[in-house]
Amino acid sequence: MESAFTYLNSITDVSEETYNELQKISELKKVEAGTQIVKINEIPSKAYLLVSGIIRCYLSTESGKEFNKSFYLPLSVVASLTALLNKTASIFTFEALTDCELYEVDYPKVMALCDKDPLINKLYAKVLEEVYIKYEKRLVELISLDSKDRYLELRQQVPNVDEIIPQYHIASYLGITPVQLSRIRKKLG
Repeated sequence: MESAFTYLNSITDVSEETYNELQKISELKKVEAGTQIVKINEIPSKAYLLVSGIIRCYLSTESGKEFNKSFYLPLSVVASLTALLNKTASIFTFEALTDCELYEVDYPKVMALCDKDPLINKLYAKVLEEVYIKYEKRLVELISLDSKDRYLELRQQVPNVDEIIPQYHIASYLGITPVQLSRIRKKLG
């Protein structure tokens, strides 16, 4: 609970009163590895604050091939944002790669609070800015870095990535095959 308060205050000033309002529409949950917190084609109504563990977001093709879009580490906001904003089905699946602890936040209630409370509205705007900055950084990596440099960037962001995320998930995130990832690792020593 304290780590969530500290995290929110790293985004913008959050009073204890504002935090208490957010807690009223949130529930701390534990989910097991393999749990899908948002399923493809589901219209989500929740956003999450990841407290511990790792979540991946991926896209599945009709043939069943999966493409990892992002990994979420503590403390970060996790949501199928476009689906929430448009009240449409998610094109992504969000799955716990490890056992996780997270706050499940009722998104419609957040929006109602934003209408009434300028401080919560400011926090919401700051969270959206943070999400967009991460998205833009990832997009720049994809269009400007080769696979080795994308892997090195991932290792910088997640120093123990090779121990905590399976190789095939890392390869998918990088847009390469597991064999190509093995070659990159071998060259790097």
